Amino acid sequence: MPDSEHYDVIIIGAGAAGLMCAITAGQRGRKVLMLEKSNKVGKKILMSGGGRCNFTNQYIEAENYLSQNPHFCKSALSRYTQWDFIELVNKHGIRYHEKTHRDNDGEEIHKGQLFCDESSKQILAMLLSESEQAGVEIKTRCEIESVECDNGFRLTSNLGEWHCESLVVASGGLSIPSLGGSGFGYDLARQYGMNILQHRAGLVPFTLSGELKEMTSRLSGLAMHVEISCQQQCFNEELLFTHRGLSGPAVLQISSYWHPGDSIAIDLLPGKDIADILQQEKSMNGKSLLRTVLAKYLPKKLVTECEAMWWKKYQQTSLAEIPDTKITDVASQLSAWTIKPSATEGYRTAEVTLGGVDTNDLSSQTMESKTRPHLYFIGEVVDVTGHLGGYNFQWAWSSGYVAGLNA
Repeated sequence: MPDSEHYDVIIIGAGAAGLMCAITAGQRGRKVLMLEKSNKVGKKILMSGGGRCNFTNQYIEAENYLSQNPHFCKSALSRYTQWDFIELVNKHGIRYHEKTHRDNDGEEIHKGQLFCDESSKQILAMLLSESEQAGVEIKTRCEIESVECDNGFRLTSNLGEWHCESLVVASGGLSIPSLGGSGFGYDLARQYGMNILQHRAGLVPFTLSGELKEMTSRLSGLAMHVEISCQQQCFNEELLFTHRGLSGPAVLQISSYWHPGDSIAIDLLPGKDIADILQQEKSMNGKSLLRTVLAKYLPKKLVTECEAMWWKKYQQTSLAEIPDTKITDVASQLSAWTIKPSATEGYRTAEVTLGGVDTNDLSSQTMESKTRPHLYFIGEVVDVTGHLGGYNFQWAWSSGYVAGLNA
């Protein structure tokens, strides 16, 4: 077989993790081939952050990640930090900014999310430039047909056959199949005796049914800052009403903790004691209607919907004539609106896949399989999933880096 068909390292998947691994291995002098089944590399990078790529976060902590082993991610994240990636971005002269958020009072909230000033294309161009300098070879439209152990690994594909000493799986998960998401990595892990933890869609909108769906459809496009909670987890972010149900950063964040049958609680006025506000209004502006008072704090369209749900009987009753118990009840509903989602929108729109390759079967120092030497798993295919806000990209950079140092 010609020498060109032999590689030190072959990486399956040319997304964020695969590219970082290829760069790192290539810089060590390893002969690297990267295989991508799509027609171009880095599709998720290009579409992320509304086309501006939320490439990392200033506040990376293990607490920002979901995994059956919450300690697993610590080693990789400490070996290649957000500051290391920021240094690479600076080296390429890419301008970026921290996205500022505002609460319902207009106060700025800093969450450490870093975005390109111009385009996510710059991040992909940077990675491809580094790959080229490191001598990495890339093939697209490559469908892997089989992987066998034969004094290393032998890969058969629609583009040919290759041998390698080390094989890195960076094929991602099931999220957004239109961008290349698949279960290939899980199948390969099983082939080598590794455990796959149950996987499901994460960072994904909720769908609702019946009257709730009709209501959110009427409010479609309305966004507001809320506090949302489920399973002892809580996020203070923006919520977006949609034709299908609920979306926006708050919903995407909590969806990773939600399981079918769970309810979520939404505080429509986070940081405000609405019961106290309503009682004060009752004593000072007793002739006002409840909806008039609440319209000072909430979007009018939402107040109209809440009125129909929670105080229809008192629509035309002045505050002074509404019983205190009812006012307390309305306040409770506004600060803990309990909803049971029907489902999520699933992998079609999910930003990530929860679960995947069991971290108990991987070395946290190298990302190497414990069941098959020289086989590595990195990025989304592994049971490590970050919160929204650049955390998943940082996991891709960090896990790709440590595998690239060892593959």
